[in-house]
Amino acid sequence: MRKHQEETRAAYDGVVELYASLFAGRLESQPFARNMIGTFAELVRGTGNRRAADVGCGPGHLTAMLHELGLDAFGLDLSPAMIAHARRAHPGLRFDEARMEALPVGDGALGGVLAHYSMIHTPPAELPALLAEQVRVLAPGGLLMVSFFGTEGPDPVRFDHKVTPAYSWPADRFAALLTEAGLVPFARLLHDPASERGYLDTHVLARRP
Repeated sequence: MRKHQEETRAAYDGVVELYASLFAGRLESQPFARNMIGTFAELVRGTGNRRAADVGCGPGHLTAMLHELGLDAFGLDLSPAMIAHARRAHPGLRFDEARMEALPVGDGALGGVLAHYSMIHTPPAELPALLAEQVRVLAPGGLLMVSFFGTEGPDPVRFDHKVTPAYSWPADRFAALLTEAGLVPFARLLHDPASERGYLDTHVLARRP
């Protein structure tokens, strides 16, 4: 396992209860993000394939939200402690330990993949391979929604995230990576920053042709 993944896994293993308490109900005060996820779920339902993965699911709150929105959702995460928490919190749903660049999912099996701030710790040079894996598991017409910290500069910026180092991305640059991976970005939402760093909360929807 790459060093940054080992560090990320260890960092999240160490903050499970605090992280869950801070984020489990956070979307209640974030209408933009909540509605983008609702739009994602509606579009996935429209494909006829309701099977969806919440990659980097953390404590499982968004997996549960996708389930409530009518998807056959399951959660995947690098952190075994996060997976254990998610299983306790949502015993009726499936959660498995997995790396985002090696998903335990068959080719073209999913109608949707949600990556809610779960790609932010991936170094820029490794992101194309990670995106290629999301494309592999999506059925034709399937949807990927990625949320991340947006920056207005030309290049991704490394910063000290509260858990472990992360990267913010210009929305255009990230959308170009999605296109290079074989997806068609068709919607994006940027809104006021939720942190003192000033990065824009950014959500991008893309479809596999």
